[in-house]
Amino acid sequence: MPIQLQVDQLSWTINTTSILKNISFNVNKGEVIGVIGPNGAGKTSLLRCITNQQQNIRGAVLNGSVYLNNKKIKSYSPKQLAQHFALVAQKAEAIFSLTVIDIVKMGLLPHKGLFALDDDHDKAKINRALVKVGLVSAEKMTFKQLSGGEQQRVLIARALVQQAQILILDEPTNHLDVYYQHQILDLVKRLNVTVIMTVHDLNLASQYCQRILLLDQGQLIADGNPIDVLTESQLSSVFKLPCQVEQRATGQDPSSKKPRIFFSLPHDQSIKISEGTQDE
Repeated sequence: MPIQLQVDQLSWTINTTSILKNISFNVNKGEVIGVIGPNGAGKTSLLRCITNQQQNIRGAVLNGSVYLNNKKIKSYSPKQLAQHFALVAQKAEAIFSLTVIDIVKMGLLPHKGLFALDDDHDKAKINRALVKVGLVSAEKMTFKQLSGGEQQRVLIARALVQQAQILILDEPTNHLDVYYQHQILDLVKRLNVTVIMTVHDLNLASQYCQRILLLDQGQLIADGNPIDVLTESQLSSVFKLPCQVEQRATGQDPSSKKPRIFFSLPHDQSIKISEGTQDE
């Protein structure tokens, strides 16, 4: 598979605080990559640097390089980057009062002039995206009327209209219940585009990601398929908890094994509750 994105010795500091430390990896076209790690590991910061969204932070210094299609990311204009990257963030309060179809139409902006009108091709593109995420019947509803899972599907539809080569998602399942978590990640996996997403739930990352990047304190600890990255020793070391990993297989195909991860809190680290604080 051709390489779409190259991250070469990337380091990012803000004032005197080191956020990312000498990170290098390549992204191949069509890969679904999950970025995991504890809070503060640098997951969202990595996404910001990949998409060149870190430059407006006061006191920030970026070293190393990011290449998109063998061209430095810094050489792309914001409009050009929007033609390559589609970002689905955790929160979208700014669009709460807009209708579904108005939000999905935003995906056209990187490809049109400022005053260009939508043509039949644009309308067909919007409709196909809504069909793909199953929201044609909701196109006139406002964003705030939708469930959390439906809101994420609207943002993904906007990304489809944007026709970006790489879909960037920051905790796409955050605040969603179990059904919508699986619905969204199953949809993302079937989009047939390159996906890089931060994932909080390690079992979801194992199930839906072809490849996993494990970060800790701004460093890339491991990079590979779920079986190789989600090991008891690595996870116990990074998350500071005893970890058990169970290998699962579907049918007779050994390549379908997906690790399942279980953590436990040692008894000596449990918070002690005094008898006087219990309800009587």
